[in-house]
Amino acid sequence: MKILVGMSGGIDSSVAAWLLKQQGYEVIGATMSIWKEGTPYNGPAGNSCYQPETQEELAEIQEICRKIGIPHVVVDCQDMYEDIVLKNFRAEYLAGRTPNPCVWCNSKIKFGALIDFARKSGIEFDKFATGHYARVDFDKKTGRYRLRRAVDLHKDQTYFLHRLTQEQLSSVIFPLGDMLKKDVRKIDEEQGFHAVGQEESQDFYCGDYTDLLGVVPGKGNIIDRQGTVMGTHTGVWNYTIGQRKGLGIASDRPLYVVELRPGSNEVVVGHEEDTLHTRVVIEDLSWSAVAALDTPRECVARIRSASNPQMAMVSPGEDNTLVISFTGAVKAATPGQSLVVYDGDTVLCGGIISSAR
Repeated sequence: MKILVGMSGGIDSSVAAWLLKQQGYEVIGATMSIWKEGTPYNGPAGNSCYQPETQEELAEIQEICRKIGIPHVVVDCQDMYEDIVLKNFRAEYLAGRTPNPCVWCNSKIKFGALIDFARKSGIEFDKFATGHYARVDFDKKTGRYRLRRAVDLHKDQTYFLHRLTQEQLSSVIFPLGDMLKKDVRKIDEEQGFHAVGQEESQDFYCGDYTDLLGVVPGKGNIIDRQGTVMGTHTGVWNYTIGQRKGLGIASDRPLYVVELRPGSNEVVVGHEEDTLHTRVVIEDLSWSAVAALDTPRECVARIRSASNPQMAMVSPGEDNTLVISFTGAVKAATPGQSLVVYDGDTVLCGGIISSAR
């Protein structure tokens, strides 16, 4: 069997490729090229997914592939990344929402365009693999593939993968899904792929997000929930729901961003209790282990990648939405972010948060 492995040059994808090679598969390493020349960048080098690509970094990936004993190819995904991920990123921020570009990149680019472009370029393979921490199996009772949380829950990445379709799940392999990160790092060090203590990419983009928005600062008011002007700002896109730092407002109690109003260019602030929500509505649904939910169902849900799943009742809403009623309050459910619904360790569905109260 031939397996194409998405390789970023990091520890996880390197070990994933090595493991598959050790298991006797014919492995090909593939790296996405997503950076367009001329895009401004002010962040540190080597610490984010989206940053200028250098010949040195490409040479490092090629050297890892040489050590593993596999060929390596570069797949140009620059235009698709611009059209899908960055345009969504800009549109959401300017609409006062906080997007998650990694979710869209995985579903549309890494597990979409990369595979399509590789095949169109003449590369033949049967399965696609990455170094993500997740598991996939097939449920004979439902006839659907299931995306399941990784054994290492601290590294679990199903939140970022929840929009993968049944077709995508049917042809994907996650070699690290049953492993602990410490064991993956040990293999990496033993094979000499990276220096001991190698850092990993931490964010989508380490520069100033306004680099990617192409906007001119515009002065607006920071107001409280009663409409009293508390201060000023230079653009709602500089803020996100739940933000406390960087407001520049003196107050007896800590203030948090509780609402963004791009139409009037206003940032609304309140106290911590104003950031708590028990009812969240999601739209732009993506179904995984189930094709739909016709009746209310008790599940667990995550409102961000770093949060623990919380008990909730998930019910069908109007206009193809789902209403998630949490048993206890969750903090700062943010429009534009993804909410993922689980049954135990299995992803049922997910969607984009449209409102919360």
